[in-house]
Amino acid sequence: MMKLHHRHTHSKHATRDHFLLLLLLLLLLLLLLLKERQPGFRKNLGLLEKKKDYKLRADDYHKKQNTLAALRKKALDKNPDEFYFNMISSQLQDGVHVAKKDKEEMMTEEQKKVMRTQDIKYVEMKRVAEAKKIERLKGELHLLDADGKQNNKHTFFVDSAKEVQNFDLANQLQTAPELVNRVYNRPTLETLERKSVQGDLNPHNIMKLARIRKHQYKILSQRIDREKKMFVIAQKIQTRKDLQDKNKKVKVKKETQTTAAIYKFEAKRKR
Repeated sequence: MMKLHHRHTHSKHATRDHFLLLLLLLLLLLLLLLKERQPGFRKNLGLLEKKKDYKLRADDYHKKQNTLAALRKKALDKNPDEFYFNMISSQLQDGVHVAKKDKEEMMTEEQKKVMRTQDIKYVEMKRVAEAKKIERLKGELHLLDADGKQNNKHTFFVDSAKEVQNFDLANQLQTAPELVNRVYNRPTLETLERKSVQGDLNPHNIMKLARIRKHQYKILSQRIDREKKMFVIAQKIQTRKDLQDKNKKVKVKKETQTTAAIYKFEAKRKR
């Protein structure tokens, strides 16, 4: 009798354990269903928000509120007379402040190429050679009738309006009327009477010489431009070398196509 009673008690406990296990499985299944989707009577409210979703949303909301509060305080503390150069050197693009681009680029492609491939000593040597050629050409041409040269003025004073009307420039300069427009080699009538005209008088040859002289002026202008470019490149290379120094420096003027950047270095006493 005792054995039967023990077996019956064990069977009763096993049935209860199975029932609890089945109930636990049902609860887990229900939790999974609730986790994956909204209950039927709450479908109109959208997806079911979990705690982690709420926490992310709450953190984002508070972060934005704190940013707005800081900006509001900054606006209240702002000095209305305060000015920054960035106010006029930037513009809005798609709601974002972007620095304005300079209309004039800092360096031309030619300057970049020379600065990458050549050393400052080579550039300075070429510049000096160009300067010597320029001086030699100037000595030969004298720049007497160069294009773009400022016109000379010669003012004559007379005593009456009648003399102004009857004014004869050739008579005043004492030269031939054909030579009045010359700015050089304009002999007087007395010189023309005493000495014979030297040089080629053939109009064709005179025109040829004029064309050669004009071509020489063009070459001189090109050499002057080349010498200026070499000077600017040498300055920019030297500036970049100076910037490798560890002394404190402040930029005074930006770099342009025609000038190097200007920096002010902190005075340092050499030992």
